Amino acid sequence: MTQAPGAIKGGQVSATDREAQTTSWVIRDAEVKDAEQLASLLISIGWFSGLAGLTPDTICANVERQLRALTASPDSSTWVAEAPEGRVVGYSNVHWLTDLFMPGPEGYLSELFLRAEVRGYGLGRRMLDRLVAEARIRGAYRLSLLNAKHRESYQRGFYTQNGWEERDGMANFVYWVEGHN
Repeated sequence: MTQAPGAIKGGQVSATDREAQTTSWVIRDAEVKDAEQLASLLISIGWFSGLAGLTPDTICANVERQLRALTASPDSSTWVAEAPEGRVVGYSNVHWLTDLFMPGPEGYLSELFLRAEVRGYGLGRRMLDRLVAEARIRGAYRLSLLNAKHRESYQRGFYTQNGWEERDGMANFVYWVEGHN
């Protein structure tokens, strides 16, 4: 019988054993029916100030509304990582941007989140592989993302270990639109 993620049998579980446990997990296109599980995942992460003070029902309704827009747009790709029993354990969201100065679109990875208990099982890498495959299909020129330096993924070098390069000399700016900050 396959161990559940995080289970330890006879001591340590090797990275190979952990990754083997997820081979039956599926990365598939997100669907509106995933909204409740995605809302639960976002709540469980606990990082997002925009969710503070909102009820789970309100968060779910917001996720469903945004998911409808994303899945309807040819300029977005949203995938979920699903365990064999149907539980959504992660997701990623990419926006395909067209700029005049690039020979092909740029994929901007705006979200890649996994439930804490499934991190370290190779799902993040598999989701990045899915993104790269889609980028090749779309003829993308490059992929980009932002990663907060205090987050675990940055501190352990997740993206650099998977071939991404951190750009020197770039600044990240945001402008808070009135009424939405």
